[in-house]
Amino acid sequence: MDGFIAVDWGTTNRRGYRIDSSGECPGEFEDGKGILSVPSGGFPAAVAEIRERLGDHPLLLAGMIGSNRGWVEAPYVPCPGGIDELAAALVWPGEREAIVPGMSYVGQGRADVMRGEEVQLLGGVASGLVDPEGFVCHPGTHNKWALLRHGKLQTFGTVMTGELFNLLKEHSILCDLLQGPVEVNDAFRQGVRDAMERELLPASLFGIRAAVLLGQKPKEDAPSYTSGLLIGTDVRIGLTWPLTAQIAVMGRPELTRLYAAAIAESGRETIELDGERCFLAGIGEIAKRIS
Repeated sequence: MDGFIAVDWGTTNRRGYRIDSSGECPGEFEDGKGILSVPSGGFPAAVAEIRERLGDHPLLLAGMIGSNRGWVEAPYVPCPGGIDELAAALVWPGEREAIVPGMSYVGQGRADVMRGEEVQLLGGVASGLVDPEGFVCHPGTHNKWALLRHGKLQTFGTVMTGELFNLLKEHSILCDLLQGPVEVNDAFRQGVRDAMERELLPASLFGIRAAVLLGQKPKEDAPSYTSGLLIGTDVRIGLTWPLTAQIAVMGRPELTRLYAAAIAESGRETIELDGERCFLAGIGEIAKRIS
């Protein structure tokens, strides 16, 4: 493909990139027009708006745009799978627009799905940032723990940590305590340790309010401690996978720093990777396979 527009189109946000024939990115944008903001039948107009901003070029779309709530559903590619399998399963709503499918896993008594993260995970491998036999933590609204084998996504598991924090912040008895910033501080690290040492998450969450009411903990520590509890529980789940390799933590820097700090409390080594860079590498590899 001789130059194109790549779009990482999520539920609440979208990011567009103009990729030229040399692989450089001379233009980009990010806004809050995720798939839920597009009215019924409105995707052609939303795509036209992207071209108005970045030029009249072919589009390669990834993320929730291919879900059953998106433009056109792109069926999941089953694990194990890699860039070649994704490129072979592209769905074409039009002659100049292609949607990257997500990936699925079924086995060991469970099922899981992802959309968008697969481009970043496999892009990390393609760019040499992720070991083809590696283990990746991909924090976000729904954190992914992913195992790679021979450069393909072998299996993965999802933990709803980000969504749980947002629900607690907006709709729970703790909401008035969780409006401040989350920092990697002593309160965060204590929350991580408490989660790793005791499987008492529902009780520990209520205990946050009690501790503040009784003057045992300052109110200002509540957001960081709560985040530490949730992320610590997430990490405890991820580390049940019997792997000792370095963990690549991939995504937005404000999230990777939290997870890297939490994983460090377990004594494991991490490397932080920028999810945007990995996305561009992955989408570029998919584009190369379009004739």
